[in-house]
Amino acid sequence: MVSASDFDAVQVPDRCSPTSRTPRLGPSRLSSSRRSHSSSWYRRRRAKLLLALIALLASFLFVNWFMLLRLQHQHDAPDPIPKPTLRSSVSLSPQGKSNKPGNRKKSQKGNYVRMLALAAHALAENKREPKDLWHEPFVPASAWRPCADQRNWEPNEGKNGYIVVTANGGINQQRVAVCNAVVVARLLNSTLVIPKFMYSSVWRDVSQFSDIYQEERFINYLTPDIRIVKELPTELQSLDLEAIGSVVTDVDMVKEAKPSLYLKHILPIILKNQVVHFVGFGNRLAFDPIAFELQRLRCRCNFHALQFVPRIQETGALLLKRLREHSGLIGPLDHYLVGPFAESIKEKSGNYAKKASKYLALHLRFEIDMAAHSLCEFGGGEDERKELEAYREIHFPALSLLKRTTKLPSPFELRSEGLCPLTPEESILMLAALGFNRKTHIFVAGSNLYGGRSRLVALTSLYPKLVTKENLLSSAELEPFANYSSQLAALDFIGCTASDAFAMTDSGSQLSSLVSGYRIYYGGGRMPTIRPNKRRLASIFMKNSTIEWRVFEQRVRKAVRQTKHVQTRPKARSIYRYPRCKECMCRTD
Repeated sequence: MVSASDFDAVQVPDRCSPTSRTPRLGPSRLSSSRRSHSSSWYRRRRAKLLLALIALLASFLFVNWFMLLRLQHQHDAPDPIPKPTLRSSVSLSPQGKSNKPGNRKKSQKGNYVRMLALAAHALAENKREPKDLWHEPFVPASAWRPCADQRNWEPNEGKNGYIVVTANGGINQQRVAVCNAVVVARLLNSTLVIPKFMYSSVWRDVSQFSDIYQEERFINYLTPDIRIVKELPTELQSLDLEAIGSVVTDVDMVKEAKPSLYLKHILPIILKNQVVHFVGFGNRLAFDPIAFELQRLRCRCNFHALQFVPRIQETGALLLKRLREHSGLIGPLDHYLVGPFAESIKEKSGNYAKKASKYLALHLRFEIDMAAHSLCEFGGGEDERKELEAYREIHFPALSLLKRTTKLPSPFELRSEGLCPLTPEESILMLAALGFNRKTHIFVAGSNLYGGRSRLVALTSLYPKLVTKENLLSSAELEPFANYSSQLAALDFIGCTASDAFAMTDSGSQLSSLVSGYRIYYGGGRMPTIRPNKRRLASIFMKNSTIEWRVFEQRVRKAVRQTKHVQTRPKARSIYRYPRCKECMCRTD
């Protein structure tokens, strides 16, 4: 192709013009002619190079546009999830009415199509992962070792009557309630009856203590601390505990009550009636102030006395084996989580030549109960608001009444303050910004995502090697746990705790707190946990319509890096989440 400048450079003689005759070429004219031809050739070549450069740039922009269009089309597709396979896709259980095609299409567009497209391009570049991505500060973290198993007192005889506890919530809230009840039993010199678990309309699980934890081990391990029995004595079983004033509900007890309150108000009930029944018992014991040995007992219960029953351990070991792709590697926490079944993780052939597959565990606390309880909005419009309000009316009537009668912060204000759970889209964008490459194996816990299949697009399109226990375990292997959400949650606990890196999305989640604490206690400084500062992330995500990926990446990494430091337990904070304290762990330096 010849440009306009090429026509200007080539002088075509006009035969009709009297001045068009070819002049005689003398020495000076010959030199001038050569220079003219050389300059003309140079201009033509420059023009061609310029055109080639423009064509190359145009083709690059076309490819960019095509990829963006394809990704956006993938988000708008009515059924983007292929048939599940073991490694390439995920099959999470949808919840609520969002499975209807109309609702699904509306919710999945969300606010993050642009950012997800940018993340896809960044991951396609296949950059090297940051060096500290799979590590925590080893030297300060490894200076702490577990020592809550050490005792410095005589056994408690439990002479002051009996304590009965019916714990509410899911498996993780119940675990905390059990260990708090152990401490209260020691404080009041009372005998603890094996705790019972309350049936919840949210969790719909009838599992009891012995269905999840090894009952005999629990009793025997804590015998040097307190007296534990399986049932009340016969003479006390026939009493109407409510009639005699021995039932204490969460309404009667303030949250995080101090030990002095138990000595002042609860001990007299036990001495009078020989029994007290705590109903609910959710977070009803303070973390400070509390005596050193009582705090250590709390840790001893959580990290040593409570072990899952063999059938959960066996299935958990199978889950870990498949997460590591049959490499035969036993992780540093496996023995604490699955007991003797850790040995089954080894390949029978004894061939460990295959490199172990690292995996990241991601706890998506985005079930419908969390979405409803948060009072936040997640891009679903009026249909979403009606659905969550209807759920609150049934499962959280007190919150629903409060919302109608009190001026509460708006959803925008809640999100600005970091009080909303991270959505699946936000969670996966955080991981991409941190630098986890596209080939990363990701285990997702908390699989009943609110919004159903539409919310999976962001996860599976960016990270195809994303799995859940439902992908890795067969229907026959999961069948014994069907309809037992707490026992299924125990498998998630094992998968998250044993992971090479763990990412939480809601710092208020009990599962995330317990997993994080367990990794600190037994991890030896080699088990990193990503704890996002949701308030800072919220300010970043709220600019998603204009922010560039490089800036987004820098800000997310800075926000997360500031939380990735070794710290001792802050005052009044959970010892289950922050066990780095003299009551739970001992320093080696």
